[in-house]
Amino acid sequence: MTSINATSRLSVTHRTTYRYSTLVATAQHLATIRPLNLPWQRVLAHEESIEPQPLFINSRVDTFGNELLYFSLETPHRSLQLVSETTVELSPRWATLDPAATPAWDAVAASMRFKAGAAFQPETEFCFASPNVGLSAELRAYAAASFSPGRPLAEGAIDLMHRVHADFEYRPSATSYDTPAHRAFEMRRGVCQDFAQVMIGCMRALGVPARYVSGYLRNDPPPGQVKLIGADASHAWVSVFCPGSGWIDLDPTNDVLADLEHVTLAIGRDYSDVSLLRGMILGGGSHRVDVGVTVLALDTPEE
Repeated sequence: MTSINATSRLSVTHRTTYRYSTLVATAQHLATIRPLNLPWQRVLAHEESIEPQPLFINSRVDTFGNELLYFSLETPHRSLQLVSETTVELSPRWATLDPAATPAWDAVAASMRFKAGAAFQPETEFCFASPNVGLSAELRAYAAASFSPGRPLAEGAIDLMHRVHADFEYRPSATSYDTPAHRAFEMRRGVCQDFAQVMIGCMRALGVPARYVSGYLRNDPPPGQVKLIGADASHAWVSVFCPGSGWIDLDPTNDVLADLEHVTLAIGRDYSDVSLLRGMILGGGSHRVDVGVTVLALDTPEE
């Protein structure tokens, strides 16, 4: 586990360029490019730029607490570029976590079921199916090997993470942005988005809340450490709710708990809630997307 006194300060640059085959006359976009301020993640600085310059720009917070940027482009254009530059300071989260001491998974699942007159639990929102993650007997059966009756929740979730990492092949060309979890599960391959959505589907099929986290990975590993898979693009992992410990973030692509090398951008039910850019355009024809992500460690000042 990480030392409880350690911190990590990272600089994130995310550059995305859309190139269209024909002119876009007008466009309305919603972007997720502002990393979250969280108890373990402090945003020290953030700047963003959009080319061409939007005619109108505004922001709002969605139901999951993410800050979304809405902008309108009225200038005809053949390309669109978004650049986000952020500095964050991360604090360790798991130094005191004892997976074996967490509550039994089946007791947690039972507590999430609807009971007339019971107090509302917001975590239950992440127990249900979502656009990219359906609930299936196949996912439940796969998960069951990690969740024997009474097994501590965090212990089972970490074991499931190990199995997804071992059983699935990381292959960028195998899936697309809208591949559902059940399809990636059938193929046993995909990218970080697929690894995360498969594991989320497994947890939800058991009745345990699990959510999708988008973000970034440090791509200049410390001396002697291997570069994490997916570090040169945006990344995704899983957050599992565990009473007494809160949301526990697990990265099945790299088989690690998300900690001082993981920058959280946004949280949702699956990828469809936190995609970088969505909206409507008039014109444009076909398009190509180029993405570049750099996450570098900065010197942490002495306390």
